[in-house]
Parts: sequence; structure tokens; C-alpha cells
Amino acid sequence: MAGNPLTNLFGKSPIAPIQQHMTSTRDCAQLLTQFMDAAVAGDWDQAKTHQKAIAKLENEADKLKKQVRLQLPKSLFLPVPRSDLLDLVGVQDHIANLAKDIAGLMLGRQMEIPAKLVELMGEYLKLAIDTVNQAHRAIDELDELLESGFRGREVDFVESLINELDKLEHENDKAQVKIRAVLFKLEAELPPVNVMFLYKIIDWVGELANEAQKVGSRLQILLAR
Repeated sequence: MAGNPLTNLFGKSPIAPIQQHMTSTRDCAQLLTQFMDAAVAGDWDQAKTHQKAIAKLENEADKLKKQVRLQLPKSLFLPVPRSDLLDLVGVQDHIANLAKDIAGLMLGRQMEIPAKLVELMGEYLKLAIDTVNQAHRAIDELDELLESGFRGREVDFVESLINELDKLEHENDKAQVKIRAVLFKLEAELPPVNVMFLYKIIDWVGELANEAQKVGSRLQILLAR
């Protein structure tokens, strides 16, 4: 973007920190796979290592969020509303927060995943992370969108990424219904408190995908401006 007059006007790209923030957010979510594997295996020392890594990345994401707020120009020459970009970063940040919350709750309670849920939980979490990855791919095009003036083939390409993002989130919704149905059948065999927290983790994993879809929705708003 070195030749973009907007970049020359603002000094630094207002977009790069947003993309860096989404990368940290994505990395938080991806680490949940390793964390969950350790938790299922009952290796809480390893799980703690992964939880600390997630917390560190979430902290980095917080710092990047603050950097975006400070760096985004308040000038009327910004090609899209500043408030929309700040809202986008806020949604991205929710993903990192959720990843940290999931790992923190499971580690703190040393939660066991019932054997009948292990495979379903793995598939469900993978779908949620795939949705976050897709949101990252879309945000990775934000600088190209700025370069193109939010017009032309780049817009069509990003819209196709967002459409795929919506499909992934829908698949995650269906997986959530399935895993909740299985847990419902297991409720009588499990301590009620454990059941309550299992539903909480299931909800939060679903929220990972929901927030990733919201990233796409915010990006669509930018395209429509």
C-alpha cells in the first residue's frame, strides 16, 4: 500500500493493525485444539501450558486493539467510517476473549469430557475454528479492499469469502444442536454441576463461530458503504 495516497496522508496504514489483531485472535482460537486434546487426555500440565499461551495471545490482542484505537485517524478522509472499523475490531476481540474463557474454565475445573461426547466435541470445535480461520481470510483482504477503493473484483472475492463464512457458521449451528442432544441424554449419568458447565463450554464454542460470522457481517457493512 506504499503508493496509496491515503497511506501517505495518514503516515501509517490504518488497516495493518486491524489485520494483525485478527491474526492474534485466530491464533488464540487455533490453540484450543491442542488445549482440548490435552484436557481430554487428562494431561492438565500440558493443558495449562496451552492455556497460558492462549492467555498471552489474548493479551497481545488487547494491546493491538488499543493500538488500533489510537492509530485510526479521526479525519473525515478515512475511506470508511471510523466507528465501523472500531466495531469490527471489537467483534474480533470477542473471539480471543472466548478462547481464553473456554481454556480458563476447563482448566480451572479440570473438566472431563464424557467419552460419548469426545468425538463430537472435537468435530464441533474444529468447525468453530474453521469459521474463525475463514473470518481471518476475509480480514486479510482488507488492505486490498482499501487499495481498490472497495470496488471491482476484490469486492466480489471478499463477498465469496463471507458467503463461505456464513455456511461454516451454519454447519457449526447444526453441530451444536447435535452435541446438545447427546448431552441431554447423558444428563442423568453425570453430576448436575458438571452438566451445567459442559453446556456453558458448548455455548462458548458456538459463540466462537457466531463472532467469526459477525466479523464477516461487519466487513459486509464496509463493502456496502
